Amino acid sequence: MTLVFLGEVEEQRVGEVERALDGCSGGAPRGIDVRLAGAGRFVSRRSSALWVGVAGDLDALHTLRDDVGAALRRAGLPGDGRPFRPHLTIAYTRRGSTPAALDSYVGPAWTVDEFVLVRSRHDEGGGYDSLQRWSC
Repeated sequence: MTLVFLGEVEEQRVGEVERALDGCSGGAPRGIDVRLAGAGRFVSRRSSALWVGVAGDLDALHTLRDDVGAALRRAGLPGDGRPFRPHLTIAYTRRGSTPAALDSYVGPAWTVDEFVLVRSRHDEGGGYDSLQRWSC
């Protein structure tokens, strides 16, 4: 689940991002209780992203996202400006509809107890690196 997407960040600025996020917790003293529920599709001209939604303590999740976003803006690192819609992307497709089985899906609950700064390695053939973790 992406809280804030930064896009390209120069390697020498990664430390600034990490320092900006120190102390962000979203005010959640015990973590954030969520579950996956429902599904949908974000459509663009070339493809679409199939996603599963997030339910649960969305107020706390939005507060954490706002806290992270504000910390990054103070450090001069704005996000992409898109509205926050908590979801987990599960596939990219060229066309089609959301599988009906996912429309009513409700997964088990879990507690989000950390957030992670992640770097994608698209230039290296794909994959992700977790750079640092913070409790929430």
